[in-house]
Amino acid sequence: MDNSLDSARDREDWKPLIGQVVVVDTDSMFVYLGTLDRVEDQFLVLTNVDAHDRRESPSTKDQYIIETKKYGVNPNRKEVKVRKQLVVSVSKLSDVVDF
Repeated sequence: MDNSLDSARDREDWKPLIGQVVVVDTDSMFVYLGTLDRVEDQFLVLTNVDAHDRRESPSTKDQYIIETKKYGVNPNRKEVKVRKQLVVSVSKLSDVVDF
């Protein structure tokens, strides 16, 4: 299959999330909370990002995300590129369910 066609389809799939504040869960110890700016072939590009190392927090990942939803994203990076191969899930922060 034509790689350019695959790339176009992939970018189209991401369109509803562009400009939204999202939670990017990775297969590493990092979770990223920020605005999805664009999608490149290999990377998701987020702006105004909280790059959160879960090893540096006493709270669980879910607690941290819910607190961020409640109080807002506290950016520690202007821009972050997350390798798409590392992404486990992406959701709008507004879709996170409080418990």
